[in-house]
Amino acid sequence: MRGSQLDLYLSLGYFRMHQKLFTCRYLLSYDTILPVHWLRFTLANVRYGSKQRSLMRRNEKFSLSVKPFVLTEEAEELFSLYRETVDFEAPDSVEFWLFNEAIYPYSVFDTYAIEVRDGGRLIAVGIFDKGDQSIAGIMNFYHPDYRKYSLGKYLMLQKINYARLQHMQFYYPGYIVSNYPKFDYKLFPGEAASEVYDDNSGDWLPFSWETVHALAAVILDEP
Repeated sequence: MRGSQLDLYLSLGYFRMHQKLFTCRYLLSYDTILPVHWLRFTLANVRYGSKQRSLMRRNEKFSLSVKPFVLTEEAEELFSLYRETVDFEAPDSVEFWLFNEAIYPYSVFDTYAIEVRDGGRLIAVGIFDKGDQSIAGIMNFYHPDYRKYSLGKYLMLQKINYARLQHMQFYYPGYIVSNYPKFDYKLFPGEAASEVYDDNSGDWLPFSWETVHALAAVILDEP
């Protein structure tokens, strides 16, 4: 998939799952409809506040590298440790989430990884797909021993830093879900720079909770 194609599909509210693209408007949880709201950050508008700057300073002691993604046993072992400690349904493996049911002998996406190390120890990995003008955050996982360092949020900031250095326009972290705050962490880089997708109009709207509630009401009113 060419970078410009990924940019286009992301702008239309699509996202990667395995080696395909998908979109959705709601999730079902215990027979309850939970509206979905796709997010993106306009990189030129991102301004880190005290929380973001503090997190960056706290993790300065770790080493960081960004490179084309290669699936390794080291990354899979780290993800297995991470998966054992989370309180949500996580995929079986990195390989499953990125390549399940792949019909190609290679990835159709231009995928990169941010690795965070404490000395020689791999403690966090952030995986993203790269377009021409945007990146899409696909996975973040970290060693449970380092939970206090908020490495998932740290990886989001580092993805933004990378994309800005590449003079890109947008970072797509996925979606948040109405009445399901587990995904609200995706707003950590700064609500003022974020936008929410209105799939009725095809427009990206400045983020506010009032806008999210209005879009959710439209979804819930559909027959």
